[in-house]
Amino acid sequence: MPSTEPTRCLLLACGNTLRSDDGVGPWLAEWAQERFAALDGLRVINRHQWTLELVEEVASAASVLFLDCSIDAAPGEISLASVAALPSSQGLSTHHLGAGELLALARDYYGSQPREALLLTVGAASTELGEAFSEPVQAALPEACKTLEDALLRVLKN
Repeated sequence: MPSTEPTRCLLLACGNTLRSDDGVGPWLAEWAQERFAALDGLRVINRHQWTLELVEEVASAASVLFLDCSIDAAPGEISLASVAALPSSQGLSTHHLGAGELLALARDYYGSQPREALLLTVGAASTELGEAFSEPVQAALPEACKTLEDALLRVLKN
């Protein structure tokens, strides 16, 4: 159920903390939740995957920072990019949605979208069973935290 407080920024993390580098999104979200606990209007949600239940949260947020690992990027590579809603004609899975799909559903079902949506990813070296990050992801964490902090503070100023 969505928060009754206005959400100025939603941090929406995806990943499985039992699959090595796949857990970097939830790790970053927990770091941000502790680091920015005193900030009003920040809401943090961690999920193993993004599903339909999150659409209302996305629709009611002024801005969204999606956090995930990337299997397409070089291990430890940090990327911060704008995300746009997918066109309405795209077929959607009901079991796992991407950031663009969540934005499209927020637009189509609630007539609302965040004014800004960003996707922060860290390239994964391994998604095998395990609770420890690979060396490249572990080494990238300080820069990933700084990138997340800068992005979060920027969207909260707007």
